[in-house]
Amino acid sequence: MQDINVDPYGIRIMLPKAQHCLLKINSLSSVSANILKQEMLSLGGDVALARQALTGKVKKTNCLVMGSLSQLDSLRLKLSRQPFGLDRLSHELLLTLNNYQRSTFQLKAGNYRISLGDRSCIMGIVNVTSDSFSGDGLLHLGLEEVVEYAMKLIKDGADIIDVGGESSRPGSKGVSSKEEASRVIPVIKKLSKKVKVPISIDTSKPEVAKMALDCGASIVNDISGLRNPKMAKIISSFKAAVVVMHMLREPHSMQKNPVYNSLIDDISGYLKSAVEKAEGSGINKDSIIIDPGICFGKTLAHNLEILKRLKEFKSLGKPILIGASRKSFIGKILNKGTDNRLFGSIASCVCARRNSANILRVHDVKEAREALEITDNIQR
Repeated sequence: MQDINVDPYGIRIMLPKAQHCLLKINSLSSVSANILKQEMLSLGGDVALARQALTGKVKKTNCLVMGSLSQLDSLRLKLSRQPFGLDRLSHELLLTLNNYQRSTFQLKAGNYRISLGDRSCIMGIVNVTSDSFSGDGLLHLGLEEVVEYAMKLIKDGADIIDVGGESSRPGSKGVSSKEEASRVIPVIKKLSKKVKVPISIDTSKPEVAKMALDCGASIVNDISGLRNPKMAKIISSFKAAVVVMHMLREPHSMQKNPVYNSLIDDISGYLKSAVEKAEGSGINKDSIIIDPGICFGKTLAHNLEILKRLKEFKSLGKPILIGASRKSFIGKILNKGTDNRLFGSIASCVCARRNSANILRVHDVKEAREALEITDNIQR
């Protein structure tokens, strides 16, 4: 439009007409769905719904709303004056569209403020374990060596360091809080005095999280998605940030025939509930990150679908973290072990970033940073 000298005011009016969306609304009453369809048809769009909903044979239906941003905005205004709960739907529609169009975040993590948007944010992995799935467990090293390893990741381009002391690989049994703390707390305590980047504690145990936050961590990476109610209260009390992740069942059973009714819907619903729990416990709305949980109770097909449709999670209005580095789905595609999945990991990072991931959790920081710098520049 600028190239053909369209008036700036005209561009602002026409741009929403050029951007098209497809929205899925679950379990809407058939009465509301038919009103929705008629209103959208009057605006030049459409709504797909179950045949039985058109004839009144079912009470509820899922809907697919099709239209431009301009049409959807007009629809929202029309629905705000309608009965049958459509006024509430109007509010949800506005929130969803605003969330989906949001591209920048200012993440609050303790005293840190992390800008997420034009540039990829890299979370470097420091596994102080003996049985990490990726073969990078550092438990055999001394404290100084682990700290030096973390500092090298920062030098290579890590924006956040994620320290974990318990393996969550499929079939893992877990360790006690005491054992986990003995692995991670000395590292966090020493590292926090040496570096000026946020430190994340990778744990699902509230007592370990509290000790880590006391020692200088400012983010809690909770693979259980705040299932323990004590966790959210501790995070809130420290004004820390949290990563809420989707995981099916527990690590020891998550990969035993994982089945979903509707993969993206199910994960979105789980993450939405976790976000509401976090905010309800006092965690700042700008301190919450979501993670759909690659390989945590997912088949190869599930993982690929998540990466392909990742942008849909933007509707939750939170920064998205993806941890695909060295994961088993890469090994299955390439038929390679964990020590030979670098290129597959980089490809997954680039795809995730292209599909709106804000934070990439990786083992190979230097290589990921170079690939993502190119990706970011192309996107800009």
